[in-house]
Amino acid sequence: MLSLRPVTRPALEQGPGGTPGGFGSFIAGVLMVAAGGYLLLNQVQVTTSFWNFGGQGSFGLSLLPLLAGIALLFFNGRSFVGWLLTAIGAVIIVAGILMHMDVYFRQTSLFNTLMMLGLLFAGIGLVARSLRSS
Repeated sequence: MLSLRPVTRPALEQGPGGTPGGFGSFIAGVLMVAAGGYLLLNQVQVTTSFWNFGGQGSFGLSLLPLLAGIALLFFNGRSFVGWLLTAIGAVIIVAGILMHMDVYFRQTSLFNTLMMLGLLFAGIGLVARSLRSS
């Protein structure tokens, strides 16, 4: 009698993403993305500037809600206002740090830049190719 069940491939024969694409291409692509990404991010320099508000330094002022919240939490650990002030203070500090960051790409040769970007995008292409069915 003829069986109408679909023919499935064993799980061991399937490649990345459940497709029959190449596992070797996937690994090579991931390694290339990792190498290119590392080299690219290694050329980026991150600095920060002073917190200014009206011409005056304001980092100490941003600590006030956090410190008041911590004090309230030590007095009463179930204090809603304490938790709210602590959370708001932490958000203000993280937002202030992110808003005052300056990101620079360090000087490098054109060859190094092309190698970094080439590795990164060639790896992305290999990973994408390995995930589609052949």
